[in-house]
Amino acid sequence: MSTRKPAILIGIALAILLLAVIPPIAEALGERAFPSLIARIMIYAIAVASLNLILGYGGMISFGHAAFFGIGNYVVGILYVHHAEEAPLWGLIPGSDQLLVTLPAAVLVAGFAALIVGALALRTGGVQFIMITLAFAQMIFFFFVSLQQYGGEDGLIIRKSNQLFGLNLRDKTVMYYVILVVMVAFFAGLWRVVNSSFGTMLAGIRQNERRMNALGISTYRYKLYGFVLAGMGAGLAGGLMAVFLRFASPDTLHWTESGELMIMVILGGVGTFFGPILGAAAFLFLQTYLSAWTEHWHLVFGLILLVVVLGTRGGLMGLIARIRGEQP
Repeated sequence: MSTRKPAILIGIALAILLLAVIPPIAEALGERAFPSLIARIMIYAIAVASLNLILGYGGMISFGHAAFFGIGNYVVGILYVHHAEEAPLWGLIPGSDQLLVTLPAAVLVAGFAALIVGALALRTGGVQFIMITLAFAQMIFFFFVSLQQYGGEDGLIIRKSNQLFGLNLRDKTVMYYVILVVMVAFFAGLWRVVNSSFGTMLAGIRQNERRMNALGISTYRYKLYGFVLAGMGAGLAGGLMAVFLRFASPDTLHWTESGELMIMVILGGVGTFFGPILGAAAFLFLQTYLSAWTEHWHLVFGLILLVVVLGTRGGLMGLIARIRGEQP
């Protein structure tokens, strides 16, 4: 690993540089929608990586991860509504349109929701755990749909962009670079987490939870920490999406969104650090360009997914490992 580290760091630096020059190049080529697609990929990469933390590193198959993504989405929207109406939430919490307030609030509220869901769901395992996380997610989905004050089924429009140091976040290019900075900071933090003793514990629990318990390690506590961290990551991604699109949608909470996040993890490579980025990119590229080509794009997408999953044994990261002659 030590001999590969400089090459990995150089690759990361080149990837960040490439992402940084995309807006001016797209502008020069007349592809003005392309940076918006890349911005969405970066946001989803954060959400998918947070799911991969518990799925790939901790072995927890959560089918309700989109709930935390949607909560982050709505926290930004609800804070904006109360800021615009100058009416504190519950008469106590003032609204805000400051990114340095709304985004941390989205992270904290999503993390608190993950603490409640995880504290109950992690007392089970296997199929029960999957079904409980799905049930919680659907309850949260119907809760937000019932909130007519915040748009109900139609969602919530955020009419004015958030504020950040005088930057014009309504400008998609400016917002693109804000998302890039947040994504780089998120993955730097995630790298520290998965390579820490905590990350080692999660991996050990995934491999043999019974043995970890026999060693006197409280696996429930470590799994709960991981679940909360994953919820906070999804909340960050959901909050960013609300600021970027200036819209909070109940669709972000639906179980189909959780399914798409899981497909992105599998497509990129479960349990790999950079797999979520590749998975999010592949999914959104295919979704964008196949849907423009044919209305039956789901069928084509399904066939491609089958080929990748069955043919690579490890998603796109597994394919890259095979090309490089490494053991996936």
